[in-house]
Amino acid sequence: MIKNFCVLIPSYNEAKTIGGIIKELKRRGLTIYVVDDGSIDDTASIAKAEGAVVVTHEKNKGKGASLREGFLSILESDYDCVLVMDGDNQHALSDIDSFLKKMEETNADMVIGNRMLDTSSMPHTRLLVNRFMSQVISRIAAQYIPDSQCGFRLIKRSVLQKIRLESSNYEIESEMIVKAAREGFKIESVPTKTVYQDEKSRINPIVDTIRFVALLLKILLRR
Repeated sequence: MIKNFCVLIPSYNEAKTIGGIIKELKRRGLTIYVVDDGSIDDTASIAKAEGAVVVTHEKNKGKGASLREGFLSILESDYDCVLVMDGDNQHALSDIDSFLKKMEETNADMVIGNRMLDTSSMPHTRLLVNRFMSQVISRIAAQYIPDSQCGFRLIKRSVLQKIRLESSNYEIESEMIVKAAREGFKIESVPTKTVYQDEKSRINPIVDTIRFVALLLKILLRR
């Protein structure tokens, strides 16, 4: 079982949930990095109090910017992998072992959560957008990615060292897959549970789809 890994949680106004998540992860003996993306609540102070390594943005820069900064910090240490997850309790911590097992059994370089086996609780618009994006990404990556927009993923150090991420918003999920695939890295998926909260999603189906298309055009034109 892979043991030398840490957790990265990009966060924005997650004061209600971040403390409990970190507490549970610490019980597993894990190091947790939190990038607080300009929160106006107590996300950063709670994360620090619970023992996470915290990077704070004075202003909101976007999930992509948070991930890029978190990856840079983690690469300064000697972890073999990083597990990326959200700070809103949508990702089940009980699924972590499934990611580790999948990576070990398949020798994958990246393992992505797959929420598409049970979409009964997924908002309809998000489901349609996700299916469309996943089909496009799978074709470009030449690997089957059933849930390309899932932010719950385990990534090897070698991937982060090789690819250069540029996105600042949610399109980074797609950029990461396409660039890793083009460098020959193997990508696998593992079923995950997702609990949708009452909070409104920060993903804008129209704006983020436009960003997604712009990203793909940019990548394809560089080919």
